[in-house]
Amino acid sequence: MLILGIEGTAHTLGVGIVDSEANVLANVIDMFRPPQGGLHPREAANHHADVVANDIVKAVEQAGVSLKDIDLISFSMGPGLGPCLKVAGTAARALSYSLGIPIVGVNHCIAHIEIGNATTGCTDPCLLYASGGNTQIIAYSDQRYRIFGETQDVGIGNMLDKLGRDLGLGFYAGPTIEKLAQDGDKLLDLPYSVKGMDISFSGILTAALAYKEKGCRLEDIAYSVQETAFSMLTEVTERAMAHIGKTEVLLGGGVAQNGRLREMVGEMAKERGGKMFVPERQFCRDNGAMIAWLGYRMYSSGVRMDISDTEVRQRFRTDEVPVTWRS
Repeated sequence: MLILGIEGTAHTLGVGIVDSEANVLANVIDMFRPPQGGLHPREAANHHADVVANDIVKAVEQAGVSLKDIDLISFSMGPGLGPCLKVAGTAARALSYSLGIPIVGVNHCIAHIEIGNATTGCTDPCLLYASGGNTQIIAYSDQRYRIFGETQDVGIGNMLDKLGRDLGLGFYAGPTIEKLAQDGDKLLDLPYSVKGMDISFSGILTAALAYKEKGCRLEDIAYSVQETAFSMLTEVTERAMAHIGKTEVLLGGGVAQNGRLREMVGEMAKERGGKMFVPERQFCRDNGAMIAWLGYRMYSSGVRMDISDTEVRQRFRTDEVPVTWRS
């Protein structure tokens, strides 16, 4: 069985093709980069609309198949930016209708978990999902993926991007901040906002920008932001693992590409006698292959959708989805 997945929750339009053995045959990733300022949902959606047809063609060619070989269409139904979600949904419905094949809308967050399980060898992890729009600690329990902690304001990736933009580092600033932090040697005092199992990043952003006005080195600001924010993430992840008795931790989302975050979470897992798993970089980022794989998992467990069931959902909670494909 061949499954084509379309991702379009935010800045990335992705098209992936996988088979029923989790072999990734194609994974085209097309990221929108605004000429200035931050990410505007309508501009990103216009980008997606411009590239989606060509990216579908690229994915088919990369996989060495034809559209007639595709058995199932899957797409990111949410959560995400409404205009972007609508582009992915419209493209998926058009393909499903024109090819006469089934369609499944999936939860973007759960797709990160399932592609991680399929490609890293972990079996029952606690997921630290750290991306632009989402920061959650998720684990499976009683036929659902439960949220054991999450941000109360902005996602870790959005905080880093906003900080980078205001520091003059450009947009999608995570990699630049990571590089600067390697040359930092002074830990500045920033708010450590852990509230039970939840976290907050807005205070870190405000305090970091105040240090800029005081003339502090960008390297020290970047270093301090990473150390503080990633320590918070590591703490709540460890607490979740202890609470639910998990020995595996899986990283997912774009910020999971950060080497310092991997180092901190990996050390925590090792000290607990557990193990950390991290997918390949292409699967940490938003991508169509993970959407395709979750679509297959859902469809193979009996999930069926009509076109009328595929309306996009900007606030599609992880724990709303019955996990029918796990015992």
